Amino acid sequence: AGSLVDWYTDRRLPGARTSGIARTKFIDDALLGFLQANVQQIVILGAGFDCRAYRLPQLNSTTIFEVDHPSTLASKLGGLRQMLPEIPDHVRFVEIDFNHQELSEVLARSGFQLSSAAIFVWEGVTHYLSPAAVDSVLQYVATCHPGTRLIFTYIHAGLLDGSVEFDGAAPVLRDVARLSEPWTFGLVPGQVVQFLRERGLHLERDLSAREYRRQYFGAEAERMRGYDFYHVAIACVPE
Repeated sequence: AGSLVDWYTDRRLPGARTSGIARTKFIDDALLGFLQANVQQIVILGAGFDCRAYRLPQLNSTTIFEVDHPSTLASKLGGLRQMLPEIPDHVRFVEIDFNHQELSEVLARSGFQLSSAAIFVWEGVTHYLSPAAVDSVLQYVATCHPGTRLIFTYIHAGLLDGSVEFDGAAPVLRDVARLSEPWTFGLVPGQVVQFLRERGLHLERDLSAREYRRQYFGAEAERMRGYDFYHVAIACVPE
């Protein structure tokens, strides 16, 4: 059954599954690598059903802030209570509407310490937000302690304005529009360095789906097509 689901997914949304697998692994590895610098705070922005706090035991000694819309967090908590004997006490659930509330305010109320370095994970979120909401988050992260990292994903702006063609992109855009969740924000890869610099951050890495698939699938990645408009990047707060 699993192989049939994989086949259908790959046929319906080329590249989405393999991109998602490699992207998740890349973010996990980056997150664990930065923890070696004794970072004690992790913020998962738009946490949704992200389960890193529960599947990565290396995170058990850190404070994890799961930030998302109240209804999403309530649904997640309902599922977690059915699957886990208890909710880990190092996880804090932080309610926010990114388009209408300030991240600085909700995190401060939850005990986040600006005086200590942190790792922010922002996966699969920016393309649903307004440019103003993205700016607000980036400018806040830039006020955090030097050495703080932001691991985030974005889509190529050329996908949104039609200036760049990508294999398999048309059904993806149709699906999100039909679900009334259109993608609204993107970046041009060659402009990301300057974009982040203007908001007080330094770009360390920026990989497309083709690149991070190659990192984890090796030679097999050369046969994988689709989702090349998707990127994962790492930025830091400079010293």
